[in-house]
Amino acid sequence: MGDYPAIADHALIGDLQTAALVSVGGEIDWFCCPRFDSPSVFASLLDRERGGRFRIAPEGDAPVTRQLYLPETAVLFTRFLSPDGVGEVVDFMPVPDPEVPTANHRVVRVVRVVRGQMRFVFECAPRFDYGRVEHDLELTEGGAVFRGGRLALTLHSGIHLRREGDDVRADVTLHSGQARCMILESQADTAPRAVSAEEALRLLFSTRRFWRRWLAGSTYQGRWREQVTRSALTLKLLTYAPTGGLVAAPSAGLPEQLGGERNWDYRYTWIRDAAFSVQALLKLGFHYEAQRFASWLGDRVREGVAGDGRPLQVMYRIDGSGDLAESTLEHWEGYAGSWPVRIGNGAARQLQLDIYGEAVNCLYHAEKSGGVLSNRDWAGLTAVLDWVCDNWNQPDEGIWETRGGREDFTYGRLMCWCALDRAVRMSQARGWPADVARWTRYRDAVYQQIMERGWNEDLGAFVQHAGDRVLDASLLLMPTIGLVDPHDPRWLTTLRAIEESLVTDSLVHRYDPAASPDGLRGSEGTFSMCTFWYVDALRRTDRLDAARLTLEKMFTYANHVGLYAEEIGVTGEQLGNFPQAFSHLALINTAVDLNAALDGHRSEVSMSESEVDQAVRLMLR
Repeated sequence: MGDYPAIADHALIGDLQTAALVSVGGEIDWFCCPRFDSPSVFASLLDRERGGRFRIAPEGDAPVTRQLYLPETAVLFTRFLSPDGVGEVVDFMPVPDPEVPTANHRVVRVVRVVRGQMRFVFECAPRFDYGRVEHDLELTEGGAVFRGGRLALTLHSGIHLRREGDDVRADVTLHSGQARCMILESQADTAPRAVSAEEALRLLFSTRRFWRRWLAGSTYQGRWREQVTRSALTLKLLTYAPTGGLVAAPSAGLPEQLGGERNWDYRYTWIRDAAFSVQALLKLGFHYEAQRFASWLGDRVREGVAGDGRPLQVMYRIDGSGDLAESTLEHWEGYAGSWPVRIGNGAARQLQLDIYGEAVNCLYHAEKSGGVLSNRDWAGLTAVLDWVCDNWNQPDEGIWETRGGREDFTYGRLMCWCALDRAVRMSQARGWPADVARWTRYRDAVYQQIMERGWNEDLGAFVQHAGDRVLDASLLLMPTIGLVDPHDPRWLTTLRAIEESLVTDSLVHRYDPAASPDGLRGSEGTFSMCTFWYVDALRRTDRLDAARLTLEKMFTYANHVGLYAEEIGVTGEQLGNFPQAFSHLALINTAVDLNAALDGHRSEVSMSESEVDQAVRLMLR
């Protein structure tokens, strides 16, 4: 990995319109401005030489470092412990009016020494537009202004800066009780000025107040409150407040395999995230956020009716626009040499039938929680359902966005069944006009195909797509969606087959790429969200002890501040884009439901002898 920090060695700060990753070394090595999906300003995470950085760290050899969040906030402390003293950097982004798009974003960085003394080095070296645009530097007594293309950054500084090319550096020795402050602001018409400790404290207190007031709306008081709270805060950080859209991750290009080509741009809003997001937010009592996301989705449904035949695309930009053309940054080497580095996402135009079930399921749950659909929304939704009736039997690229050709994926059929089933329920509950008889007929046809073609008799399990023997972790959601009863014999044998083939030390592979070629080279780690789905499957089959143990083991794979990437590698390292919303959504849904199940079984629940034998076999595999 050279001098690249581990993916897990990061924490996240943000202001609900963009976000930054801060390494344990005190370096902001990923920051896009003014939005999540804007070009990067700091991106040394993807190219140490050409990406750009904003670093505050002790001089010389790196001391012992620790990171933690101020409890119940997104205010980050990075602490440095050395023989000469203890210092820390406090990083946060004040939250502007969350529903008004703004070009003015501030990163506040406060460095101080709490014991002894320590010499710190400062370096601010932006690289505009993914490092493709040169910038000019204006250096003043109060700080610096960097101008690159159409974007300018003003650095307000409480220390004297010196020029180094078109970047700035500084160094200062601080003693116990001393502090210095910097504010990086994306507002060109503001003259650089010295930042006082009092100003930084006011911003810190207002930011802390914002996060704690928001979190006070949570109704969750159960087990694993720390993990659930941190996941809720992470989801909020990944929300683009002006529209309510949720990015899948704030990062791009982080590899699913070191040195491999599975490197994608996740700074967009997936339709697939909708149902899981709304359910997770509703379970925690965040009805406003759930309704906002449902409204964002409703807008896409209405717009899609007037489209070119396909009502929805897989993902959108956070403002709802659909141009996600994929390209490669040829001049970057990629994280630890993992090239290519892609921006945009070509999977947006794939046919993934499951998104229709997730979209309708999202609106179904939002409607049950208080009603978000208007007559106009219902008209758009009925058009989507009519399209599903006409197109559910097509081969598609599937939930995992394979690039090896279309197949008759069972999960796509499952979610088409879900779309039709939820639409029938909504029409009957509200008395809304619909061709319920047609929807019901096609719903039943989808069901029959899953039971006949999605089942492999020799394997005794439902499989990834018709005519093969590949197991797929997405089918862990079959009882969650309600297609099968969790105690159905065919589901129990499917779960057993998945455990034997895809589960290792509680972690779950989404499928076996060697058995089901997906058009890409290399292997991958286990998918964190699949592990949470597995826990839920165990809960639904009343294996509560096994579910709780698996969840507790999964918590040990979180990073030092409770965050999860997309995947976990063979040695426990985090892989893929970070932090991933889907992982934290699945954590919330699983933890809340398992907590309720355990509360309903307060007496000692013992495992049967067969369950013990099975658990031992899995543990020793």
